[in-house]
Amino acid sequence: MFGATPAPQSESTPLHPRSPYAVSTVAANCFAINYREAYCIFVSNRILFNHESPRRAETFVTRKITRAVGRIKVGLQQQLFLGNLDAKREWGFAGDYVEAMWRVLHAEKLGDVVIATGETHSVREFVEKAFGRVGLDWEKHVAYNPRYSRPTEVDLVQGGATKARLELDWVPKLTFDGLVQMMVDTDFLLAELEASHRCMPMARPSHPFPMVTH
Repeated sequence: MFGATPAPQSESTPLHPRSPYAVSTVAANCFAINYREAYCIFVSNRILFNHESPRRAETFVTRKITRAVGRIKVGLQQQLFLGNLDAKREWGFAGDYVEAMWRVLHAEKLGDVVIATGETHSVREFVEKAFGRVGLDWEKHVAYNPRYSRPTEVDLVQGGATKARLELDWVPKLTFDGLVQMMVDTDFLLAELEASHRCMPMARPSHPFPMVTH
């Protein structure tokens, strides 16, 4: 939603979406504000910066990285292809953000609120910590692929969540390092399970119905 606007981005920051998805999110944001102002109903836009967990879809860069780390460590994969490693993002723990959303629902009157950690980290830093968690040198396994670079890149994302801290008494509990470790550890176990299944001999399936011969 904020796109290329200067950081930190708070509730008063002008919106400058840089992708079709961002444009649609801004539209939904405006619909919510319109209904709140037109009908005086309780509507709050919770503007969540990137929130991650081991349940994140593998198409998102954080999970793509941690999934690859586990598979490379157990020998199921050799390389990971990524786009711009210097892009800086805000990554918080989804569990902390759900708590913030719960607090919003129980506020008497709040309006719109940004939920964010206030910290930025580059994709490169995430990669370094993820591979380092399992004792691997990331530079031996990560390669650049222009296919994953965005045509309208957002170089720096950093949320300003002062309102959430003051009016919701909310602060994120899990650190960036803790988040990376959680995701890597989970995906390493998943990769081990995947590897063990590949090594198991295939059992001959039994036919569910008696064979009929003529």
